[in-house]
Amino acid sequence: MVKKIKTDAREAVQDISDGAVLAIGGFGLCGIPENCIAALVEKGVKNLTCISNNAGVDDFGIGLLLQRGQVRKMISSYVGENKKFEALVLSGELDVELTPQGTLAEKLRAAGAGIAAFYTPTGVGTPVADGKDTREFDGRTYVLERALKADFALVKAWKGDAMGNLVFRKTARNFNPVVATAGKITIAEVEELVPVGALDPDQIHLPGIYVKRIFKGVNYQKRIEKRTVRNG
Repeated sequence: MVKKIKTDAREAVQDISDGAVLAIGGFGLCGIPENCIAALVEKGVKNLTCISNNAGVDDFGIGLLLQRGQVRKMISSYVGENKKFEALVLSGELDVELTPQGTLAEKLRAAGAGIAAFYTPTGVGTPVADGKDTREFDGRTYVLERALKADFALVKAWKGDAMGNLVFRKTARNFNPVVATAGKITIAEVEELVPVGALDPDQIHLPGIYVKRIFKGVNYQKRIEKRTVRNG
């Protein structure tokens, strides 16, 4: 059996170099591979292309990479909540490719399924369709979207075993499974690393065939994106 377990995030990301294309799991502040991102910040790797549903916030998630000018391009769906992101885009220092959320998920899933491209009605008649092939099916216009492949996929799960089988907890499941299938090398960080056989096969959300490296993460933050309380 190939040894997939790594000591920590530093070892897991040690061969991610300048110019790499990264697919990163998470939704808002939930299910983010915090340890891998921190290791990349420490490593100082630059000119990254990050495929992620969102761009984090100023002091958390991908926002930490943006603060240090390590990201060259973002392919994302939701990019609010991040003043640094806005400043970088307006100054021309960061390229952004906005993609409808469902299309982004399907582009990642398609990469994992070996599908080169697909047609979708989402985005037809908007700037999203500019420069892309369109076709009509059953009287409706569709736009061609290409799959999104990454050099590395970084995901965060609740539990995982030495084979790389993963279980996600509640909404932290979000984009992580499709992100994991889209990378040539998928790195998983988990809250609990358990022995092979400890996970119920019927409860596994992502089979270990997709995961090349896995490690037990530390110091996770359970953040709330926006806390709203009622007066009185």
